[in-house]
Amino acid sequence: MDNAPHEGVLCAALLNALRDPALLVGADTRLRVLNAPMRALLPAARAGDPLALTLRSPDVLDAATRVLAGGPAEGVIWRERVPVERVFDAHVAPLALAEGTLCMLTLRETTDALRVERMRSDFIANVSHELRTPLASVLGFVETLQGPAREDPIARVRFLAIMRDQARRMQRLIDDLLSLSRIEQQAHLRPNAPVDLVGVVRHVADGLDLIAQENRVSLKIDAPPSLIIPGDRDELIRLVENLVGNAITYGSLPDQHTNVEITLSVQGDQARLKVRDYGRGIAREDLPRLTERFYRADAGASRAKGGTGLGLALVKHIVARHRGRLAIASEPGEGACFEALLPKS
Repeated sequence: MDNAPHEGVLCAALLNALRDPALLVGADTRLRVLNAPMRALLPAARAGDPLALTLRSPDVLDAATRVLAGGPAEGVIWRERVPVERVFDAHVAPLALAEGTLCMLTLRETTDALRVERMRSDFIANVSHELRTPLASVLGFVETLQGPAREDPIARVRFLAIMRDQARRMQRLIDDLLSLSRIEQQAHLRPNAPVDLVGVVRHVADGLDLIAQENRVSLKIDAPPSLIIPGDRDELIRLVENLVGNAITYGSLPDQHTNVEITLSVQGDQARLKVRDYGRGIAREDLPRLTERFYRADAGASRAKGGTGLGLALVKHIVARHRGRLAIASEPGEGACFEALLPKS
């Protein structure tokens, strides 16, 4: 009795029960069976196609050739670079059937794990660098106060003020890091509590009014009576605080009065928040990197004004969690405009 047809049906059923992409290759190196996840990954692949035309990966093809020749199971890495870079662990194993030995290929994507590991290493390097300077400053002043300046009241007052500023800088950095970590952990959970975005903007503007006056900046708000969107109120407050705070801090000009315009409007099925300043502006080459962690267009000015380099990274992640879009436009000498589009439903 010929068991081949029965085995073929069983193999197809087993492959379709797998969650990971999987396929079977015959002794002629042509595809026999592809499960649904594999067809989704390789929509152009069809049973009967040569494996070499389906997977353009020399490592995978060589492993399949060795397995079909009687070799043991192998694990190799498959990298797909278009349309975006993706990385898979490919497991190539022999499958002995009545008709002969077939080759079973299963894929497990590791792109996200590798990206997280890369981000973690970059994160640790950046954090250690950002904390090293203020920490060294505090330790240096402590040693000075314990030694040469022990009996100098003027130096003590001056050094303690600097130490306080550096400690606050480290505290802001840690607070921003914790906020960023929390938002990233909840990125897959879209917030849906009703929030009045107009109330959020006016609340933030009231809190930043004193800082605006100190920087000779007037806050101009153009908004409807209310604008309700689904969201997380605390995160939206943080979003507006960062955008308006940056506009006040970096959009102000020395010995000159300027405005920061905050506009709220409806654009189709989205709420539109626009923050516009008339400061020095941002160089074009800096625009694509502004939302990266610890990236500063003007590192010296940012640190001098207490910036952590994480504000716009927080903005980007908050907008993304709310399933919105962030746009940045600027020309040197003409100020900058930050625009967040957030779904109304």
